[in-house]
Amino acid sequence: MSNKIQLYKNDLPDDLKLGNIIAIDGEFMGLNVRRDPLCLIQLSPGNSEAHIVQFDRNNYNAPNLVKLLSDEKITKIFHYGRADLAHIKYYLKTDTNNILDTKIASKLARSYSDNHSLKSLIKEFLNIDISKQFQNSDFGGDLSPSQLKYCANDVIYLHKIHEELNKILERENRIVLYQDCLKFLKTRVDLDLALFKDDIWSH
Repeated sequence: MSNKIQLYKNDLPDDLKLGNIIAIDGEFMGLNVRRDPLCLIQLSPGNSEAHIVQFDRNNYNAPNLVKLLSDEKITKIFHYGRADLAHIKYYLKTDTNNILDTKIASKLARSYSDNHSLKSLIKEFLNIDISKQFQNSDFGGDLSPSQLKYCANDVIYLHKIHEELNKILERENRIVLYQDCLKFLKTRVDLDLALFKDDIWSH
């Protein structure tokens, strides 16, 4: 698949139309929300296109992106949205609404596997081996073509993966359980931001 990658500074353009189901991922300087800033948000409408926003980390003024994220009518597909949603809420000051999550779906649907990485899901459902070489690279400065390709790979396959996982969830009568988990995801993010990292349900 030849990816078409568009890079924008600070925000999405005013006239960009991405449809009603969008795959989204974020890149940060690390996983500590308060220490490690949000650097990029990448989006895909479900084809080979990836649209990447690189932030001015002095103000995070991105009204077009914030409007999209908060829009209840637009479905957003994440893979392990917990980290992305926390960074988005902390830096962009908005809740992300109408969320799907392929990692949660995979853990419920693929009980035959203990590997729920995006790389594994892409291999299983699309028979494509992607490189994760740049997963731990510096996204805070100028981006190389290889980094941009890595970012694109994180979103362009999510529509198909979620579609396939959904088939398994429905077949195995786990779809309601998945939907209930999604309802709790925002609360889990709020617990993270309040620094409750441990499982509050444990003894």
